[in-house]
Amino acid sequence: MPSLTARTEPRLSPRRGRLQLLALLAVVLGPMLLAGAMYQWRFWVPEGRTYHGTLIGTGQSRAELGIAPTGGAESRWQLLVTAPEECAADCRRLVYLARQIHIGLGREAERGAHALAVGQPLTVEETRRLEREYPQLGHYRLEPALYEHAAPGLSGAQLWIVDPLGNLVLRYGAEADGKGVLEDLRLLLKLSKIG
Repeated sequence: MPSLTARTEPRLSPRRGRLQLLALLAVVLGPMLLAGAMYQWRFWVPEGRTYHGTLIGTGQSRAELGIAPTGGAESRWQLLVTAPEECAADCRRLVYLARQIHIGLGREAERGAHALAVGQPLTVEETRRLEREYPQLGHYRLEPALYEHAAPGLSGAQLWIVDPLGNLVLRYGAEADGKGVLEDLRLLLKLSKIG
């Protein structure tokens, strides 16, 4: 017959119990305290940014840039090429680049569009060529005086990423790299729930 004597469990010393409690608190609270300190005193925070263009953090809209609104509101992300004067060689290059980036979005292409805003009216020949080569290209009228006031010092064609609400997000010069712009737009589409 088995003995009914109680087994005695080895008792943990109070010191060992306190060490376990402190270790548990360090594991739980340590990362939160470290993150708070990093935020408060700005250490170990990367200074580099991942975007390739110039961030427009002023909340400027497409209308403030001098682009006359059209009948229907654009509810998609937009690659907008602006030329305060006529659409010269750098402007045509950016229009081509905007189309290629739009195509490069792949399955996300329906969330984007590409457009051109020019300060000088296009010739009939240029309009036909654009309609033939870029059938999905949107057209806007650009007011040069408003453009100069909203974007002082910018000369020549520029490529802008515009969100579905009409806010300017990023700007690229005429020498823009297509891969960098595509990476930026894909990141914005990934992070955005609108458009």
